[in-house]
This record gives sequence, C-alpha cells and structure tokens, in this order.
Amino acid sequence: MRTAYGVETVRAAERELMARLPDGALMQRAAAGLAAACADLLGRVYGSRVVLLVGSGDNGGDALYAGARLARRGAGVTAVLLAPDRAHAGGLAALRRAGGRPVGLDAAGELIERADLVVDGIVGIGGKGGLRPDAAPLADAAARSRAAVVAVDLPSGVDADTGEVRGAAIRADLTVTFGTHKPGLLIDPAREYAGVVRLVDIGLALPADAAELEALQHADVARLLPLPGAETDKYRRGVVGIAAGSSRYPGAAVLAVAGALRGGAGAVRYVGPAADAVIARFPETLVSDRGPKKAGRVQAWVSGPGAGDDAATVAEVLATDVPVLLDADGLRLADAGTVRERGAPTLMTPHAGEAAALLGVSREEVEGARLASVRELARRYAATVLLKGSTTLVARAGGAGAVRVNPTGTGWLATAGSGDVLSGLGGSLLAAGLPAVDAASVAAYLHGLSARFAADGAPLGAHDVAEGIPEAWRDVRVG
Repeated sequence: MRTAYGVETVRAAERELMARLPDGALMQRAAAGLAAACADLLGRVYGSRVVLLVGSGDNGGDALYAGARLARRGAGVTAVLLAPDRAHAGGLAALRRAGGRPVGLDAAGELIERADLVVDGIVGIGGKGGLRPDAAPLADAAARSRAAVVAVDLPSGVDADTGEVRGAAIRADLTVTFGTHKPGLLIDPAREYAGVVRLVDIGLALPADAAELEALQHADVARLLPLPGAETDKYRRGVVGIAAGSSRYPGAAVLAVAGALRGGAGAVRYVGPAADAVIARFPETLVSDRGPKKAGRVQAWVSGPGAGDDAATVAEVLATDVPVLLDADGLRLADAGTVRERGAPTLMTPHAGEAAALLGVSREEVEGARLASVRELARRYAATVLLKGSTTLVARAGGAGAVRVNPTGTGWLATAGSGDVLSGLGGSLLAAGLPAVDAASVAAYLHGLSARFAADGAPLGAHDVAEGIPEAWRDVRVG
C-alpha cells in the first residue's frame, strides 16, 4: 500500500533522523537522489544546460547540492537566487566549487528559455497559498520553455497537506519527493502539477497510524476480493438489492444491475419501475414489484441511481438493517438525520456537484479542496463517503483516519452511467461482507482499471466499463 504523510509528521521524522546523523547528511541523501533523477531525465548530462530556481529554505539547499553534482558531471548549472542573502550557504559554496554560478532574478527569463532542465527549489513542503509575486513569473517562464521541469519534494505553490492550489504554482514534468509521498502529490488539483512522482528513500521512520492518505495497490486489492469456496452458495456470496431507475431513467437500473452482477454478487434483486428493461438485458435478475421490504433476502442495498423523486423507496431502504449504498438521486432524497442514526453501514458515492449540494458550497470549492470536502461529508453524515472525480477519495465514517485515494482512474470514465456501474459494483462488495471503506476502495480500483482496459486510449460507454470488470478482477488476482 502506498501511503502519504502530512508535513508535521514528516518534519518530526526528519528531526529524529537528523539527530542521529552527521550534520548535513540527510540533505546530501536527498540531493543525491535528486541529482540521479535529473540525470536520468536528461539522458546526457555533459553539456546540458541546467537552471536551478532556489528559494531560501532547505528545499533550495537540496537543489544547490544536486546542481553541484550535475556540474561535476559536465552540466552548465546556473542558480537563480530568489533571496541571495538567505540562500543555503553550504549548498551555494558546493555549487561554486563545482563550477556552477549564482545569478539574480533579472537573468532568470533568458536562462530558463535556453535551459534543458529547470529544477524547482523555490518553496518546500511548508509553502501555502501559491507563489509570491516575485516567484510567479518563474512558473510562467518554465511553462513556456522547452525545458523539462523537476520539482524538489513538491511543486512550489501547491499545498502539501491538502492538494489545494490557491495561486500561481510550478507545473513539473517530474517531482522527486523524499522519504514519503505527501498528500498533495496524490490529490487533484495539485496532482496535476506534480507530473510523474519519484520517491527517494532517505531513511525516515514514519508511524503507520499517522498516514493521511492510503492508495491501494494490486496486492492489497487481491487480498480483499471476496472469492467463493467449495461450499459457497449464492447467499454466501452475497445478495444485493438494487432500488434504482425510473420510467425516465430505466438505463440507470440496467447499469447498476450490470455492475452488481459483474462484481461477484451471488444474486441481484431488483425493485423498481425498470423491471422489464432489467430482465430484457439480465434475465438472471430477481425482480419484485412489492418494494424493498418485501423483496426477499438481501445483504446490502443500492439506492438512488435514476430514482427521480422516489423518496419513499430511499427511506424504505434506509430503514433496513443491512449496509446501504446511496448514489445520485438517493443522495438528494435521503434524510441526513436518518443516515446518521443508522445502525448498519452507509456508503455515499457523490460526485463533486452532488457533494457541493450536500455541503451547501459551490462545486468549485469541492473540487479545489477535495480532501477537506470528503472528510467533512463523512463527519456530517457519519457515513463512509466515496467522492468521485479525477482523484476518487474514500473517507471512513466520521472522517477520521487515513483517507483512501484511488490510483486507477482515467478521464474516459467521465461518461454518462459510469457512476451507476460503480454503485452496483460497490453494492455487491458490501453484500459479500466487505467493510464499507474496503468495498468502496476495491470498487473504485476495479472500476478505474476496467475503464482503462475497455478504453485502451479511445472513448467508451458505461456498459463497456461493466463488461470490463471481470478482466480487471483477473488482472488484480494474477498481478
């Protein structure tokens, strides 16, 4: 599992390590990893033109020491000092000894324009609120240049703890981060500024229970997949109820059922006005016209996709004592107090617009502060929340603990009905007995992986995502 830690945890671990190492040894470790990554990106170091953008902190020191290593290998290295009187003295001396030269801000534009590589060492992980006015033009110049841009630890101008970008920021092709990932490297909008992320181990000892983010990998998902045994029957595999669809949106019911069937449910019970459409596509579905209470044995419910204004059915589902997944119209129709008071788990799966409506804020505010938004929803509703989007996040009920971030998403998932497939898939995993946070995380992982396989670089429809789930499942098991 990939983890990310907040700034204060990282700094505490750095202080503890520095107390046991010779003075400057930790910075040298970071600089060595940074220089190696820069060399790999350049391909040919000798004769290349490297520009360092150097701020006043240790981030600038890392850049200077790395620049000295590149200069010793024959690169022409120039350091643009944003605060010459506060530049890291040891790093600056090392750069000069290696043949590099420091310059002021006035020379930055022309140097960046001619550079092969720009190293962003302006602001470290403690930076807040975007770049200062004197540094913002450097971000523009780097973006306009043909140079590859490498960020030191984190692109300057983005928030390490939240992934927020509230002003000008460096856009990197590669971010070399030290010791551990930072949340901002895994969450949009900051993730888009980071480019490819390369983690350099510098020996930090980080407490497992202090992680801010977790990202499941293939092996983690494989361990969580519910697999049938020799004595398994359809009830042991899980029966999921789908209360979805309407005369206006029968396709939502069909897609939710598709996701549930492909997600490993032993049986799917459908309740709603789209029974004919569901049976026509999936004759194995068990349909009922008597409402959720009389639908028969169900181990989890999915409620809301395409439901229109059917608040009564949503309320009936929430009154059950089994896990419930709420999506789409179900999020709007559900009574917040009822959700908070449920004894069984509730999983909510809003996109940014739906989350904004639930929180009473703008969509832009949710998209700009995704981590804070998913935690607040989980706290406000006492429910597990899966916030869909460019980086899908899963927060545990109540909002405490590490938030899961899904690494498999793709922009091709931005198509009508894909969320209905995810709902059915998540519901089937709930019915199989997975805790809500695991059901949500595994569903998002398989959903994203399926879309990648199905799209293969081209547009796809939601039905393609459903059909691709078995391939994603097999890939996780084998991989």
